[in-house]
Amino acid sequence: MYLSLGLREAFAQFNALGIWSTVVGEAVASVTTVERFTEGTIVVRVRSSTWRMELNYRKPSILEKLNRALECPPEKPLVRNIIFR
Repeated sequence: MYLSLGLREAFAQFNALGIWSTVVGEAVASVTTVERFTEGTIVVRVRSSTWRMELNYRKPSILEKLNRALECPPEKPLVRNIIFR
């Protein structure tokens, strides 16, 4: 039904928020909180600067895993950036 209403992207964004902990794993999920997802960018609050540095290092891998889990083609990713704060 959401597809017929033109809400495909909104539904995919909602799913991206829901699958965060599955994609990143328990350890990362326990030190992060997804704040919002707008215009292809997920903003994530991180508990410490040490974790923020580690997640910035892992960002390409996390982006790939998120888009794969959302079944997005590589040439048209839904999640294009992650900001760790």
